Amino acid sequence: MKFAKYTFLVAGIYGLLVLVPQYFFEKQIGIDTPPAITHPEFFYGFLGVAIAFQLVFIVISHDPQKYRMLILPSIVEKFSFVIAAAVLIANGRLEGPVIYGAAIDLVLGLLFIVSWFKTKPTK
Repeated sequence: MKFAKYTFLVAGIYGLLVLVPQYFFEKQIGIDTPPAITHPEFFYGFLGVAIAFQLVFIVISHDPQKYRMLILPSIVEKFSFVIAAAVLIANGRLEGPVIYGAAIDLVLGLLFIVSWFKTKPTK
């Protein structure tokens, strides 16, 4: 149980540390990785949903057994980006720091799967 608690707590805190500052860097992101963001509603919408999921991870960390069913959508949250990034990399459409983010999500997704099995209810 401690494994799942710490896994989700670390994932949630890490995610908040990475995502929240992006609210203040829309212009800089457009400069560093052109073109500029032309649909800010998608950018800020993504950040809002992603931040909400980091809070879900923190909730799970408080009682992984109680919130075990939330682990499944958490796994989907991680692997949806990993799979999309892998396809983009294979097509030469993704490079740089985003690849590192996908690698971190891959590791976290695998840890979430381990957490799912470690919180299996006893009969």
